[in-house]
This record gives sequence, structure tokens and C-alpha cells, in this order.
Amino acid sequence: MAAKVGFDGEAAAALAKELRASFASSKTRSYEWRVSQLNGLLKLTTDHEAEIVDALNSDLSKPEFESLIYEICMVKSSCKLAIKQLKSWMKPKKAKPSMTTFPSSAKIVSEPLGVVLVISAWNYPFLLSLDPVVGAIAAGNAVVLKPSELAPATSSLLAKLLGKYMDSSSVRVVEGAVAETSALLEQKWDKICYTGNARVGRIVMASAAKHLTPVLLELGGKSPVVVDSGINLQVASRRIIVGKWGCNNGQACISPDYIITTKDFASKLVDAMKSELDSFYGKNPLQSKDLSRIVNYNHYARLTNLLDEDKVSGKVIHGGERDTSNLRIAPTILLDVPQDSLMMQEEIFGPLLPIIAVDKIEDSFDLINSGTKPLAAYLFTNSQKLKDQFVRNISAGGMVINDTTIHLAVPSLPFGGVGESGMGAYHGKFSFEAFSHKKAVVCRGFLGDASLRYPPYTEGKLSVLKALVGGDSIVDIIRSLF
Repeated sequence: MAAKVGFDGEAAAALAKELRASFASSKTRSYEWRVSQLNGLLKLTTDHEAEIVDALNSDLSKPEFESLIYEICMVKSSCKLAIKQLKSWMKPKKAKPSMTTFPSSAKIVSEPLGVVLVISAWNYPFLLSLDPVVGAIAAGNAVVLKPSELAPATSSLLAKLLGKYMDSSSVRVVEGAVAETSALLEQKWDKICYTGNARVGRIVMASAAKHLTPVLLELGGKSPVVVDSGINLQVASRRIIVGKWGCNNGQACISPDYIITTKDFASKLVDAMKSELDSFYGKNPLQSKDLSRIVNYNHYARLTNLLDEDKVSGKVIHGGERDTSNLRIAPTILLDVPQDSLMMQEEIFGPLLPIIAVDKIEDSFDLINSGTKPLAAYLFTNSQKLKDQFVRNISAGGMVINDTTIHLAVPSLPFGGVGESGMGAYHGKFSFEAFSHKKAVVCRGFLGDASLRYPPYTEGKLSVLKALVGGDSIVDIIRSLF
């Protein structure tokens, strides 16, 4: 069951109250409920694969291959992993008690946070809506999902299907735009997960602060690619291209935003990338069915403004073609774009890729660190020394050496940002943990009740306390207690 577009603060409050009552009944805490919901989500994705592909094509002209690999298959994988591992994730973890609580046992219990709000993004509207929901459900929460209004076909499909495959008393979809999102943010949630840009991220965080609600923010930033010489240039070019234009035509939070290479290697890299781009998308890429369009006119206009800025004039060395009627921009490479240009000051989030040439490859570190911390950072090199320096000196949400974007597909790794690129992480077990509270539990019997902790506080008791803090042997401490 989905909330209708146009619902107000009163309706949002009623929805939150309804889901909080459902959570209070403890139904969402059981293993059986969690698995049934995950199986329902998996069945939804399997049963309606063609409809999902059609919706993504309607919203973004997304190629079927990208829809299947980067959205549908990833949601299926998340569901299957959670179903397989859920008992293990839910099982309390033993912890080592301290000497001061002897004799005792200790454990960490994962408990659901309560009722969580997931606000999704438009660029991967199926994946980014449901992947956090998988983690929230696995952790035993009730969930409100707010899909992006900029992907209306996918939003409508999610609203139609989730109520059929999941428990509508605990999982709901709210469609709408700014007004509906604002109404939701007025309510008290037990966690908010937002995927989008830093500007809105600040609004989400400010709203959450009113209720001391924890947030998981997946934002973005300018993800750099550092390209060293002496590499397999064809393979590197192909991997950069598929990470940039093969991921939603650059409209991806971990898409390469700019390249840094040396001045004497830049022309070789450009030639290799031109050749591979022609091979992938043909001489007329505006007609290619393997490239997504720009999501809407506002984003199209933003990108063309970046391209038309006076400071960028004459910097295009490949591509630059555009089709306003179909909201398409060809894969575009620019060389030596000024650092003070808009293109280098804000996240591009589109098919434009500037290349910055430096004297030596190590100069790239200062250039990257002069900006905000990116969501992803990429390096192509055969030098182990450079790899070590890159990992040690560059702060980013995630890193890939000699490829781009593939860390997103490794469920054993956390996916998240740092600084301006976000806070918190999810994927795989990290999704379960993102929506769980780790509750510390210590259990004691009634034996071994030493007088040390009770008044009157004598010099002898103080000596024992010092011995405990000093790490004396267990035999000496037990003797002193009795």
C-alpha cells in the first residue's frame, strides 16, 4: 500500500504512528517475518523483471544490460545473501568480560532500531530504493520508502508492487516530491537513510537533529582517477570508460569525475580513450542505444552550462555533441580544464570527463586533497610504491586500484562516504549493522559478591582497586577479594 502523492504532515504523522504500533507488536523482530519479507522482495524482483527494465528505460533510457547488471541483479544478490546469512547475523556474539565483573558472561545483541525512513535517488532508482530496505528488513525494522520523484516510472512501480509482496503494516511507500519529503522529515524516525547530494543531505541531517535521529548519508563528490604511465593502456581506458559512461552515462555517485595524469602521458591516454569510445558507442554516440539519457532538462541545462563556461572554451578534445530534444550529451573529454572552473568545483554527474595534466604523478595527491573527500578514488599503476602511497595519503569512501566502480559489487566490503561524501556505510552484513543497535549485555550470578565495591571505602579496598587496574594476576586479585 502506497501513500498518495500530496499527503501532508498530518498524514505523515499518522503513517509513522501506524508503523510504530506495528513495530511495537514485535512482529518484525522474528526471524520468520524477516525472511518472509526478504523472500517477498526477491520474488518481486524476479516476477517483474521486464516491468522494472521498462520503468528504468522510461526514466533514464537506461540500457537493458545496465538495468539487469547494476540494478536488478544487485538487488537479487542482496536479498539472497541476507536470507542465507540472516541467522548468523542475528545470533548474539560472545564478548570477553572484564576482571572487574568476574565471574560473569558478556554478549552483544543486535536489535532493530525501530521505524526507519529510506529516501532514495533517481540515478539508480530501483537499486538505491531497495538495497537499503533489504538491510532495514533484515535487521527487523519497519520501513517507509520514499523513492525519487525524478524517476516517476520506477517510483510508481515500487509503490504498486511492494504492497503486494511485502507486509504493508510494516513496509510502506510514499510517492511525491519536496512537499512529501518535507512532511516525512518532520516526523521522528529511528534512523534515516538518504542517498543524494550534499545540499539536501544537510537538510536531512538538520531535520534529523531535531529528534536526535541517526543518519546514513550516501552523497557523492568528485571521484578522481589517477593514471600512471607504464600500464596496459587499452585495458585501463576500457575500464575508465565503462566506469564513467557505462554507469548511467556518468550519472552515478561513484562515476569517475576527473582524471589526473602526467603531461607527457596525457596524449597517449586521450588517443586510447578516443579509440575505445568509438569502438563502444560508434561515431555517432548520440544515436547509441548503450548510453542513458540525461534524467531531465534541468540536469541537461546544468551540464551544458558547465560545458559552455568561458573558462572551458576550447578545452573539448573529444565529443561535446548534444541533442536537446532527446536530452542527450555525447561522451566528452576535456583537457587542461582550469581548477577554478565550475566543472572542477562541483560534482559533474554526467558524461563530461576533464583530464588534468601534472608534472609528476605524485602531484595528484595534493590536487585531490585540496578538495573535499570523494566517495571513490581510483588509481591505475603497476607501481607497488604508488599504490601504497595512494591508499595511505588519499581519504575516500572507497578505492579501487586498476579499475573503477567494481567495489560496489563486493558484498563483504562496506559502501559509504567520508566527510562531504557521506557518513555511515551499508551493503551485505554492513546493511544489517547499519539498521541495528549493538546492545551490550552482561550476565552475573549471585556468587562472588565481593565487598570491594561497597562502602566503607578503605585503604585496603583502594589497594585492591589499584591492583585490578594495574593488571595483577587473577590469583592475587581473587585472594585479595576474600
